[in-house]
Amino acid sequence: MGPGLVLVGAVALLVMVTIAKGIRIVQQAQTMIVERFGKYHKTLTSGINLIMPWIDRPRSIDWHQTLVTPAGDSYSRRFRTERIDLRETVYVFPRQNVITKDNVVVEIDALIYSQVTDPVRATYEIANLPDAIEKLTQTTLRNVIGEMELDHVLSSRDMINAKLRAILDEATHKWGAKVSRVELKDINPPRDIRDAMEKQMRAERERRATIITADAERQSRILSAEGIRQSEINTAEGDKAAKMAEAEAQAIERITQAIKGTGGDPAQYLIAIRYIETLKEMVSGQNNKVVYMPYEATGVLSSLGGIREMLMGTVEKKG
Repeated sequence: MGPGLVLVGAVALLVMVTIAKGIRIVQQAQTMIVERFGKYHKTLTSGINLIMPWIDRPRSIDWHQTLVTPAGDSYSRRFRTERIDLRETVYVFPRQNVITKDNVVVEIDALIYSQVTDPVRATYEIANLPDAIEKLTQTTLRNVIGEMELDHVLSSRDMINAKLRAILDEATHKWGAKVSRVELKDINPPRDIRDAMEKQMRAERERRATIITADAERQSRILSAEGIRQSEINTAEGDKAAKMAEAEAQAIERITQAIKGTGGDPAQYLIAIRYIETLKEMVSGQNNKVVYMPYEATGVLSSLGGIREMLMGTVEKKG
C-alpha cells in the first residue's frame, strides 16, 4: 500500500469521525447541554441535531439512580451522562432514623417525585442534582419531624408530606427542578414503643366496648321501666274508667227509680241533663262572646219543662 492510499484512508477516517461528532440524536423527553470552547452554547432538543465537531462538546453531568429489584431490594447506581432525562423521576429515599420532639427515634421511608424543568440550571447550578435533593430531604425531614411528637407524627402523614413538598420545591427551584410530591411510605417507631401503643389501643377498644355495653344495658333498663310504668298507668286508668262507669250506672239507676216514683219520664230527664252539661262546656271558654244553641232547641225546652213538671209533682206529692 502506497503513501497516497494511506493518506486517503486517514482523510476518510477523519471525515467519518468528524461527521459522527457533528451529529447528535436526542431521544424524546431527553435533552443535552452543548458547550463551545467550554462555555454554554445551546440546549439540544429531541431528534437529530447538528453541532460543530471539535468545537462544540456535550457537557457531562454526574447522576445517580435508585433501582428496586423484583425482590424489593434497592441499590444506588452512580454514573456520568451527557443526556438529561426530562421525565418525572421517582427517588427512593433511603430509610432514615429521625428523632421526634419527645425523643423517640423513628425510621422513615419516603418517595420523592421530581422533574427537571430547566436543564441549564440543573447542569450549572448544582453538581449532582439527585444527591442534592436526597441530602436536602434528609435535613428537611429531620427538622420537620423534630418539631412534632410521636403521636402527631403518626396521625399527620398528609401534613408532613405537604410541608416537605413545599420546602423541597422552593429549594430546588433555583436548581432547575420541581418536586411535585413527597410520600412517606413507612413510619416505624421502636419495638417497645409499638408494643406499648398496641396495648394502649387494645385497652382503649376494650374501654369503648365496655361503655357501649353499659349504655345498651342502661337503655334496656330504661325502656323496660318505661314499659312497666306505662302498663301500670294504663291499668290504673282502666280501673278508674271502670269505677266511674259503675258509679254512673248506679247513679242513673237511682235517678230512674226516684223519677219513676214521681210518675215522670227518666229518659227525658237524663237527656235534659246531657243538654245542660253540653251547653255549659260550649260557653265556658275564655273570651267567648258567642253562645251556641242547638238546632233542636225545642227539645231542650221540652226536657226542661219535663223536669219542672217532675219537680212540681214531687212537691205536690210531699204536700
